[in-house]
Amino acid sequence: MAQTQVLPQYGTMNIQDRAAFEQYSTRSDFPGAMQVREVKFFIANVNTASPTLYFQNTEIFPYHYYFARDALGWTISLSKFNNETYFSDQRKNLAGSLIAHDQYDPNDGTLGIYTLEFWPTDPVRFAQVKLAYDLITTHMPFAVSKLYFHAPGETQRIIYAQEKALYEQVGLPVIKTEDLYANMRYSPLNPGQSYGLLKIVDNADSVSVRDIVVLKTLPNTLSHVAGIITETPQTPLSHINVKAKQNNTPNAYLKDASTDPNILALAGQYVKFEVLPDGLRLTPASYEDVNEFFDAIRPKDTQYPPSDLSITAITPLSDIRFADAIAFGAKAANVAELDRCLPSGMAPTGFAVPFYFYDAFMQYNDFYTAAQHMMVDPNFQTDPAHRVEALDAFRKKIRKQSEMPAWMVQSLTALQEQFDPNTSLRCRSSTNNEDLPQFNGAGLYESYTQHPDEGHIAKSMKQVWASLWTYRAFEERDFYRIDHFTTAMGVLVHPNYSDEQVNGVAITKNIYDAEWLGYYVNAQLGEDLVTNPEAASIPEEFLVADLLGEERYEIQYIRFSNAIEQSEHLLTKAQIFQLADMMGLIQTHFKALYRINPWNQDFAMDIEFKITAEGQLAIKQARPWID
Repeated sequence: MAQTQVLPQYGTMNIQDRAAFEQYSTRSDFPGAMQVREVKFFIANVNTASPTLYFQNTEIFPYHYYFARDALGWTISLSKFNNETYFSDQRKNLAGSLIAHDQYDPNDGTLGIYTLEFWPTDPVRFAQVKLAYDLITTHMPFAVSKLYFHAPGETQRIIYAQEKALYEQVGLPVIKTEDLYANMRYSPLNPGQSYGLLKIVDNADSVSVRDIVVLKTLPNTLSHVAGIITETPQTPLSHINVKAKQNNTPNAYLKDASTDPNILALAGQYVKFEVLPDGLRLTPASYEDVNEFFDAIRPKDTQYPPSDLSITAITPLSDIRFADAIAFGAKAANVAELDRCLPSGMAPTGFAVPFYFYDAFMQYNDFYTAAQHMMVDPNFQTDPAHRVEALDAFRKKIRKQSEMPAWMVQSLTALQEQFDPNTSLRCRSSTNNEDLPQFNGAGLYESYTQHPDEGHIAKSMKQVWASLWTYRAFEERDFYRIDHFTTAMGVLVHPNYSDEQVNGVAITKNIYDAEWLGYYVNAQLGEDLVTNPEAASIPEEFLVADLLGEERYEIQYIRFSNAIEQSEHLLTKAQIFQLADMMGLIQTHFKALYRINPWNQDFAMDIEFKITAEGQLAIKQARPWID
């Protein structure tokens, strides 16, 4: 086809400066990069001596086909266009994207690069990449020194490895995924705005809901706060970010945040805090601004989470159904449902201790009265540090200064005897105040392992029950005006996983583009938790999705685990494909249980999985993902 002029509002053949790039860009999400600016390009007649480059207005034309049809006036069917544009060495056209990674920090005094990318499963080769690179640098000259080819998926990474010498011969700049996303200066994990007292903290144990905290490392526990800035990179599946999404808390990663001049200038003051696509914004605010903001976002009335105390017996998971969450907690009920939708042996098998046991234990020791006395103390109500100490002391009473009625001891003995005496048992919190569609509760409560040499399982039961009164859990309930005395704790009991090869968390949807079936995964070596990682731990992070490639799924790695050699992966391709298949089963099963419209693309489940010591996939938890 001959060269066609394009109306300026539809696209252009030259982008001379950054302002023009922004004019033709849209905000897009890519694996590892949220809300970055993207300009799609289209090259016609690549099989001739006169190929023509177009930059399309990506806000108006999010797909290349519609640009060719409506902006260039081509009369061509979608199927023919695709056959001539993608997946072929004899293609007539070439289509891709230019992505502005403005927060990329090469540590050389500059900031920001552009990446040249193609559809992840499109097997573009060196000749096609070079053609696009040469045309783009000619017609977008301001970005010449900052343009890199990036292969976003395994299809193109494999081809690049085969053709690497060709790129090196001509000096065509290439950036690998692990280098691109390891050097970001800023990442908006949960955009939004809030008000609060800006604090740079080393210890987050006693921060409050009105604090905007700057954290040097990712704490294992964090109570409800007004805003979060970390100078350690996060993933979307860290407990911190899961809680941020649940609470609409602005949350961002900023390199060297604790020494950033803009933060230091306002530390210790009330501020308005905004997490924006291109950076943080902190502006001075008043105490009255803070009060007005929190009065507007807190519930007005006390909430009473429902519980059924009529179920009085410890029950096998095989006898528990989804609706029984009201007596055992959503965690226990959902694990029971996992066994119904997955192959045999992939989900935990065990028992659930109902809310009735916790309530009877608290009444037997008069702990509800003790809690009421603790909470009416003026110091408890006004001083976070005192509240931390008082709750610590109360939990110690529950664990060490309490008795159980004889019937309860007998029931727990019978439970323990259901397992081999040499088996370590995992006792997991399962309340009526977590794992819910609108309230995830990630990290609020604690689970414990009962080892064979630790005696009676009552010890671990008390530890789990006591965790209902952690500072972070109390603060969360207090903010949402959830009644502390109708919150109840069940306990899920099953054999403990030990010496696992890999542990991970995943979301049963493509969090970057829900229109394409996919699953987002974080994984780490051994027992280093993805949700609460060690300070220097970096998990393997990837998207596995059906992107119309030669195989069922395309794997798009975002980051690689720093616990193994960079050339290795924690999960094999076969394990990733099996995990994706199981997530599809989970998504379908729980969509029906939660009565979600089958066409709803927003709903997803947040799962935890392991590769066991024997190399088998195990899925140990599923709860609604809050986005």
